[in-house]
Amino acid sequence: MILATVSATSPQLPSPGTVGIGDGRIRFRRAVTLLAMTAVMPGSAQLAAGDKRVGRLAIRCWILSIIGLLALVAVGLASRTELVTLFTSLWFLRLLRLALVIAALGFAYLIIDAWRLSEPMRLSQGQRLTMTGLNGVVCLAVTGALLFASHYVAVQKDFIARVFGSTTVTAAEHGRYNVLLLGGDAGADRVGLRPDSITVASIDADTGRTVLFGLPRNLQNVPFPDGTAMHAAFPNGFNCAGCYLNAIYTSATDHPDRFPGVADPGIEATKEAVETTTGLDINYYVMIDLRGFQDLVDALGGVTVTVNERLPIGGIAAPVTGYVEPGRRHLDGYQTLWFARSRTTSDDYSRMARQKCVMNAMLHQLNPAKVLTRFSQIAKASEKVISTSIPASEIGRFVSLADKARSKPVTTVSFVPPRINGYDPDFTEIRSMVSSAIKTSEAKDSGGSQRHRHHKSRDVYAANDSANLDKTC
Repeated sequence: MILATVSATSPQLPSPGTVGIGDGRIRFRRAVTLLAMTAVMPGSAQLAAGDKRVGRLAIRCWILSIIGLLALVAVGLASRTELVTLFTSLWFLRLLRLALVIAALGFAYLIIDAWRLSEPMRLSQGQRLTMTGLNGVVCLAVTGALLFASHYVAVQKDFIARVFGSTTVTAAEHGRYNVLLLGGDAGADRVGLRPDSITVASIDADTGRTVLFGLPRNLQNVPFPDGTAMHAAFPNGFNCAGCYLNAIYTSATDHPDRFPGVADPGIEATKEAVETTTGLDINYYVMIDLRGFQDLVDALGGVTVTVNERLPIGGIAAPVTGYVEPGRRHLDGYQTLWFARSRTTSDDYSRMARQKCVMNAMLHQLNPAKVLTRFSQIAKASEKVISTSIPASEIGRFVSLADKARSKPVTTVSFVPPRINGYDPDFTEIRSMVSSAIKTSEAKDSGGSQRHRHHKSRDVYAANDSANLDKTC
């Protein structure tokens, strides 16, 4: 019925044989009409003046693509999570890329055929040049857009396949997803990789409200779960000389025989230690290599944070080459890296606070529009610096949770002095702090009372213990 309607309502184009030889305006209008018909409804020009079989096939494909687009819109309106899950599924991205390439080739053929049907050699030279330009512009615009979209899909597919290659899905524990965030430092002056930034993001599976638990890199005597290889090697906790929390990764990596069948012993041992320390079951981990972190921030367009003190760039066995000045600053990748790492004139605990501010800034300033316009740069940078156990099938869920978290204050709790001493930590107290913070966070969404913390704007430690990072940072 649709095809019959298209055929019946198509403009009655004069055939070449009935057009007067001298009437160039009619021939020119015919050429423009054929091109416009192809641009508005591919195949309609062939249905009206060319091969009707080609026209019918093209129109059917066009109608199917419109139906598919409307279906995607309906899915997005019903559940954004399902839409994101679909666009992060490798099978769908492969299919979509193939469809876009075929569509580009099909459009190019139809536009060229519409040009042939207009019999350009019977047009005047000026008209012929005009139609050649118009057909070329439309052909390049349409096919170029489709091929660019195909490239965009290919970049996303490769990025997801490389970074989110895990297939192990874990369920929320007690209504929360606990994600271990590690900032890895594998500098040339170090032996092995050391995750100097260690944070657990505990995310409510329904509301997205997030609590960040910060673990100092120099935490000592960290225990391991009973029955594990690390517990057998260190039954009294990780208490050897120089055995801090951030050295567990290297220790486990140096003894892969303790972890048969485990792809990354360092991650596994660190996860076990963090679970025992906090009492939380870790669902997934995300490791960011700080050597490439600045490229990722640059790909995001930088971040805006409040700098509470003048921070040296460099120092600690290297010359100071500049400073990150105090004030509300929009920092590029290089400056953000040093804002998060500098400790020449400060200490590990103020650095931990600054790292929480960077996390909060990236959460709230990374909006969908920015991701879409910078996706290629973000994907390229992320492949170099991010490894994770989050499977591709869970991306949609975490994108949805991030959207919810963006509208809520992020709470932080760090196990730092004076409450926790890194050289002799009270692990019972740490687990009590974790339990209390989660209960307080969940009470905020159930209408319960909440504890407020007020900090001076110049308090460099404030972000370690904050009920609202937006106000603290």
